[in-house]
Amino acid sequence: MDQTTLFEPESAQRVPRDRAGTAGPIAQRVADIDWTSIEDNLDQYGCATVPQLLTPAECEALTAGYGQDDLYRSRVVMARHGFGRGEYRYFAYPLPDIVGGLRAALYPRLAPVANRWNALMHLETRYPAEHDAFLRRCHAAGQLRPTPLILQYATGDYNCLHQDLYGEHVFPIQVAILLSAPARDFTGGEFVLTEQRPRMQSRAEVVPLAQGDAVIFAVNERPVQGTRGSYRVKLRHGVSRLRSGHRHTLGVIFHDAQ
Repeated sequence: MDQTTLFEPESAQRVPRDRAGTAGPIAQRVADIDWTSIEDNLDQYGCATVPQLLTPAECEALTAGYGQDDLYRSRVVMARHGFGRGEYRYFAYPLPDIVGGLRAALYPRLAPVANRWNALMHLETRYPAEHDAFLRRCHAAGQLRPTPLILQYATGDYNCLHQDLYGEHVFPIQVAILLSAPARDFTGGEFVLTEQRPRMQSRAEVVPLAQGDAVIFAVNERPVQGTRGSYRVKLRHGVSRLRSGHRHTLGVIFHDAQ
């Protein structure tokens, strides 16, 4: 896939696509995922993986686009804020076609999980079926800035455990897609998820990923079934220290920021 097609603006996504476009293949890949298995893993572990959600060519084009200033609204150097080492850039609106397409295709599959989790945790918030409707809710509350981002790490860089919240309206599940190839492009740099359980020690989950693989994971809280019903656990995620090379990741967050 050439870079021009990959970075078609989000505004063009409203136009119906034939098979030559980016949004159609992404939507089909998302439809082909075993969502029963994804939900089972999210319920059991707080995360689930999707092999080869993006092709190597798509990953490499997104990585190459990291230097295109007009695609992004801001750049964050992690060390300046105590977030770790490395940097990331938030995309500006209109989003690149592939990024907006992932948001639009993944959200409707995850909204029922989010609603079921909130019911189990006795939270009143429910999420609409389509992403556009949820974005309208965010924007009405002043959360206007897009949150999808690309993260860049070099040797010695890492990302501290954190949560991507950004405002009052938070969608409780997000997605990260590894754009670089382990062993070829970098070593180390594992995706790490921790779960803080009430009156228990924290549980860690290290998620191995190949280029193009996605990890779907809980942003903040999720329900866990106990002997006396469901209880809440808190989650944080990060990236361990890179031993060598360079690593890029696409983060797909479904709520916008204030």
